[in-house]
Amino acid sequence: MRILYTTTIGLTMGFFKELIRELTLDGHVVDIACNETEYKVPGCYSEWGCHIYPVSWDRSPKSKGNIKAIKEVKKIVSENHYDIVHCHTPIAAACTRIACRKMRSTQDLKVIYTAHGFHFYKGAPLSNWILYYPIEKLCSYWTDILVTINQEDYAFAKRRMKAKKIVYVPGVGVDIQKFSSAVVDKETKRAEIGVPADSVLLFSVGELNKNKNHEIVIRAIAELNRSDIHYIIAGKGDLYDFLEDLAHKLNIPDKIHLLGYRTDIAELNKISDIFVFPSVREGLPVAAIEGMASGLAFIASDNRGIRDLATNNVNAIICEHSSQNQFAKAIERLTLDENLRTSMGKRNAEIAKKFDTSRVLEQMSAVYFARKNNVSEEEI
Repeated sequence: MRILYTTTIGLTMGFFKELIRELTLDGHVVDIACNETEYKVPGCYSEWGCHIYPVSWDRSPKSKGNIKAIKEVKKIVSENHYDIVHCHTPIAAACTRIACRKMRSTQDLKVIYTAHGFHFYKGAPLSNWILYYPIEKLCSYWTDILVTINQEDYAFAKRRMKAKKIVYVPGVGVDIQKFSSAVVDKETKRAEIGVPADSVLLFSVGELNKNKNHEIVIRAIAELNRSDIHYIIAGKGDLYDFLEDLAHKLNIPDKIHLLGYRTDIAELNKISDIFVFPSVREGLPVAAIEGMASGLAFIASDNRGIRDLATNNVNAIICEHSSQNQFAKAIERLTLDENLRTSMGKRNAEIAKKFDTSRVLEQMSAVYFARKNNVSEEEI
């Protein structure tokens, strides 16, 4: 079978590593179409025989490159005779489905779209509904299988989208064993990143942008004015300088540690005390599941992705994304109550198992090979 993955930027491909690895090991051809201007596709994919096709689309829906990208994808698909095109991220998915709409019948092509969190949702800005909903609704007519990764999107898609088949898959998969069994010298690792051994360490993972909302945590820490709290953030992005300046303005530069892009997330989880996930919007957050698998209690914003993972005051403390005071109270509560942190962390380690890569691989294989194995897609 020949499969093409399409995604706006190369960084997104990191989420599908295990699935693509399994597909290539089984002898399937898997290629990737994306824009590598901002982020490169991890080198392992080329090593596995994946061809990387450059495409002109951009994360901005206003970019002229998106029009050019439709023609580019159409050419790639028609020349390579794929059986499946699996698209990800809103812009790439829209361009891909427009490009492939006729080939679905002329080339017996199956188009799959994984929605990693619709930009329109309960409480979303009106502008998101005006811009993204009509496009998604139209493109759903040209979608064979729409994969949703949280229950809110699944329920909405079943009511409003027109894809031939709509399924729920629990995220993109997390290697639970990797995070649950990670071993690290806590004192040495903390010293390496400049964090005192006896501090209460908060940890967030995510691109430094407005949606990830790290600012609210920094402000909450400043509000508490405790000497024993430190906060590390793994990720890069446009708000690096802003967050660094904010820490200085709030007189806590020594407590905020912007670590940039990291490949040692499992170890950083293991040296942390509390995972914090303050995003405004999420589909189903991989980083939060990784923190849960590591046995951490966590504090998070109230959004649809988190609702699939957490129950307030059971395995997490849930806050309104804009409430500095709620985050401050949650941080202080878990800082002072080590027993609560421990009990929540144990619950999270169990809950995280439901999102293990093996389960996602099994379900995505059913999505891919339903027709080949004469399995009705109603059975997926």
